[in-house]
Order: sequence, then C-alpha cells, then structure tokens
Amino acid sequence: QVQPVESGGGLVQAGGSVRLSCAASERTFTTYVVGWFRQAPGKEREFGAAISWGDGSIYYADSVKGRFTISRDNAKNTVYLQINSLKPEDTAVYYCAAGRVIGRRPGDYVYWGQGTQVTVYS
Repeated sequence: QVQPVESGGGLVQAGGSVRLSCAASERTFTTYVVGWFRQAPGKEREFGAAISWGDGSIYYADSVKGRFTISRDNAKNTVYLQINSLKPEDTAVYYCAAGRVIGRRPGDYVYWGQGTQVTVYS
C-alpha cells in the first residue's frame, strides 16, 4: 500500500508552465506504475500520462503530447509532471495514482492522492 501526495499546483497565466510532483514515503512506490489524471468541474477524470518505475515506459494521452512530460526521480521517490504552454482549458484538479498495470483508465490504478489544483488564467 502506498499514499501518493501531489504538490505544485497553483494559479498560472496562460502560456506559462507548471511542474507537479507526486511523492510517497513508502519505498515500494518505486515498484508501481504512476499515472497522472485531471478532472475539471463537471467533467470525467481524464488520463494524462503514466510512467512505469520498473522499465521507464512512458505513455501520454494524445491530447497532451508535446505539452506534458512525465519523469521520475528514484532518489526522491517522486514522479513529476511538467506542463508547458498552459491553456485555460487545462484548469483542473490534477491527481496522481499508483497501480500495477500501465493503463489509461482510472480503474487501472489503486492508490490515489488528494489532488492539486491548477488554475490557468488568460
């Protein structure tokens, strides 16, 4: 069992960048697949990116390719999500989650963080 904790959200101007962090204190965190999702008000939770600690495999949603970059830092037990060229429609609560399979559906992940709000203004 792991407990991911997100940080790094905030209020950002359109065109800017933000780096979100997902950390867990459990060393077993590095044995999971970690995914980033987002949920805007009134919308379903949407897959953004995922990374496998084991072999470093990375997957992105087609809608975010080129703007989202997921990475990991083994020493810090942390997964990052860099978002560039932010748009107002990127405004959402961003969640990280850990699971055993690399997937694009929320149901593929077992352990979820509380989320961090990103608000993009124009």
